[in-house]
Amino acid sequence: MFNSLSDRLTATFKNLRGKGRLSEADVDGTIREIRRALLDADVALPVVRAFTGRIRERALSEEVSGALNPGQQVVKVVNDELVGILGGETRRLNYAKRPPTVIMLAGLQGAGKTTLAGKLAYWLKSEGHRPMLVAADLQRPNAVNQLEIVGERAGAFVYAPEPGNGTGDPVQVATDSIEVAKSKLHDVVIVDTAGRLGIDEELMQQAADIRSAVNPDEVLFVIDAMIGQDAVKTAEAFLEGVDFTGVVLSKLDGDSRGGAALSVAEVTGKPIMFASTGESMKEFEQFHPDRMADRILDMGDIMTLIEQAEKNFDEKETAKLQKKVEAGEDFDLNDFLTQMSGLKKMGSMKKMLGMMPGMSQYKDQLENFDEREVDRVEAIVRSMTPAERTNPKILNGSRRSRIAKGAGTTVNAVNQLMERFTQAQKMMRGMTRGGGMPGMGGGGGMPGMGGMPGMGGMPAGGANRKKKAVGKKKGRKGGQSGNPAKRAQQAQALEDKKSGKTKDPVGSAFGGVDLDGDEEFDMKNLPKGFGGMFPGGKS
Repeated sequence: MFNSLSDRLTATFKNLRGKGRLSEADVDGTIREIRRALLDADVALPVVRAFTGRIRERALSEEVSGALNPGQQVVKVVNDELVGILGGETRRLNYAKRPPTVIMLAGLQGAGKTTLAGKLAYWLKSEGHRPMLVAADLQRPNAVNQLEIVGERAGAFVYAPEPGNGTGDPVQVATDSIEVAKSKLHDVVIVDTAGRLGIDEELMQQAADIRSAVNPDEVLFVIDAMIGQDAVKTAEAFLEGVDFTGVVLSKLDGDSRGGAALSVAEVTGKPIMFASTGESMKEFEQFHPDRMADRILDMGDIMTLIEQAEKNFDEKETAKLQKKVEAGEDFDLNDFLTQMSGLKKMGSMKKMLGMMPGMSQYKDQLENFDEREVDRVEAIVRSMTPAERTNPKILNGSRRSRIAKGAGTTVNAVNQLMERFTQAQKMMRGMTRGGGMPGMGGGGGMPGMGGMPGMGGMPAGGANRKKKAVGKKKGRKGGQSGNPAKRAQQAQALEDKKSGKTKDPVGSAFGGVDLDGDEEFDMKNLPKGFGGMFPGGKS
């Protein structure tokens, strides 16, 4: 949702790159562009004024003027201030000393409270809790039924003694739910309350009555991240009427400009605690201000990627693969299938790739990325016999034809997969020399990313380096590519270097992010593995 803002800020900081000294005019020009970018993103005007004022003050101080790279220091200042207006530190749930912990949800109708209640329950289950949902929204038609459906999807018990649709006492339902939770040993109670199309006294009074009755440990204000500057007025009204303890952003995956996320924490002084990033139950995450600031500045979010990988990859399988490769055994298609399964569990490949540093300039390719490619590849591997997966060298023409028919694809697709797999094997063989899983940055940390052919050639650059070594082995003069287009690109790069026209490395718009120490990261240069997935890539 921050694509537009990220693009504007990236372009602004590129103008500062390489300057040994920043004049006051340089700083004022940068602040002016940042102000325009924030206003275009629908950030509240008071927040914009305070934010840019702090940046200007710090940018003109000795903190920046005395830095070796002033432009890079300005980016650090902007990053620090972004973290500040997003809440500063990660705020986690406060759990009751004696269960159950009571969490009350409040917000306008249409903000997504009911769906978010299910997502929160699903997330709490993954954290080892036994949540219970309470249907205290008895006003909106079919609100109770909707919560029951959402609860079933989340695998959580729903307490719904009243049919709703305008009948029943929500305060009594919320009060009774506490005893029910104790009797059924649920340690977290999530109370879904009624909303309105706008702020009114009846809404606020009902929410205040429920709060008084159940004395919740947390009151989470659910706000639609797509409503822009209206978010500020709504948040202030609920803060006065209900006094919430934290904010949850819904629909953060929408096409809005992000004003709510950048305004509400600064205006209310209450932290953003969670964010809903998609339609499925899994697309819900703890809000980390520092990571969100990095995403906005196109610096990636590797920590979230690592956490997702750790949750979805089997530690035993990852350790088994590590030992296998260290022992000199070949990475086979059974291992490949295990890695593919872990990647699928992590969710959308588009979102995962979007968390890589410097990927904003490839947003068009990411948009055209076909998520079904992973399913097609998996279908091909599953069409093989156990012997074929263990020893892919036996795949002759007739076997490949049979596999293609079984997977509902072409022999050419099978051949392409085997070429990609061969590259993955080469990467894995290089592990004993490289000291870590490809794509993991050496010692580990992100299980599975190296197992997907092509993933190792992303920011860590393992596959690209390996390909260079192979190219030299074959006797290519000066490491020249066998691809005519690539060879022409290398010649142009050499000519530019001689004439002093060096091209900024990808991800270095801010002077601090270099994706690969060996060569520039080019989508057309991805190793075979993403070849058929990105337009313009190798196949």
